Amino acid sequence: MEEELDLTVVTGLIEESGPEDFKLVDPADVVTAEWVRMKCQYGCGGYGRCLTCPPHSPTPQQTRRMLDEYRSACLLWWGAEHAGREKLADIERRTFLAGYHRAFMMADGPCRLCSPCPLELPCRHPNKARPSMEACGIDVYETAHRAGFPLRVVRTRDDVPNYYSLLLVE
Repeated sequence: MEEELDLTVVTGLIEESGPEDFKLVDPADVVTAEWVRMKCQYGCGGYGRCLTCPPHSPTPQQTRRMLDEYRSACLLWWGAEHAGREKLADIERRTFLAGYHRAFMMADGPCRLCSPCPLELPCRHPNKARPSMEACGIDVYETAHRAGFPLRVVRTRDDVPNYYSLLLVE
């Protein structure tokens, strides 16, 4: 019988970091799809310009396999503000130090730690740089809706965006 995960410490760390809200989600409910990565390739001006974006990021198949290795995840809703790679890396690091050695954070949108990304290996900020959910083939819209969060297409500059990140925990 599998031991139940006590995520009290993790949820406390997340609350301290200041998201609008967050929910524990089953990694099986995180939706991956090939079309998401295609939207990066044919629709995003950042394609190929960052080591955390396609074609350098994990494929949807790799992401699905990784998600299937976890028993728990936390979907963090930041509202209209990007959390920033530094904050997300700090949450991951603190979760790791709390005893969850497999903690891994996935961000939103392109990395902005170097502007522009020099595209040289190794990455200059491996301790902070994390791929976005979209870059890895995660359908953030469907995943957010399944968790009961608001997310809709931003159609005008007056529309308020919503940003999400995903913390994988085991």
